[in-house]
Amino acid sequence: MNLNDLVSLPLIAAAAGIVVVIIIAGWLTRRRPGKLDVAHFTTRWQELQKLLANKSTWPLAVINADKLLDEALKKRKYKGKTMGERLVSAQHELSSNDTVWFGHKLRNKLVHEDYDLTRKSEVKEALLGFMQALKDLGALKR
Repeated sequence: MNLNDLVSLPLIAAAAGIVVVIIIAGWLTRRRPGKLDVAHFTTRWQELQKLLANKSTWPLAVINADKLLDEALKKRKYKGKTMGERLVSAQHELSSNDTVWFGHKLRNKLVHEDYDLTRKSEVKEALLGFMQALKDLGALKR
């Protein structure tokens, strides 16, 4: 063993130690999905279901369901600046992805266009999609 080998060993050990510290720090600070308060989401879901009794409040039920799902996505720390981006981030967790997107697009029509929601089947499909997504995320009981 020569002098260069003796100098290299501490440098290699220090570099290895730094790498281990970086890996451990990354593991400790990684984003963990937030635990959702099922009671809170259940209460909110029941409140928005009351809006289904009157045809004039169906749009509000769809809008509130969309907001509730977005709240769950945010609390579970899905990445994205918009609800649409968060839905894309969560798509592998959602068992009824197409139905959720139907509901979100319906909400967008209601908010951004002069869309007259008169078909009960549209409301039902949207809310079933939102409900399944909330179950998939752990916000509602299965």
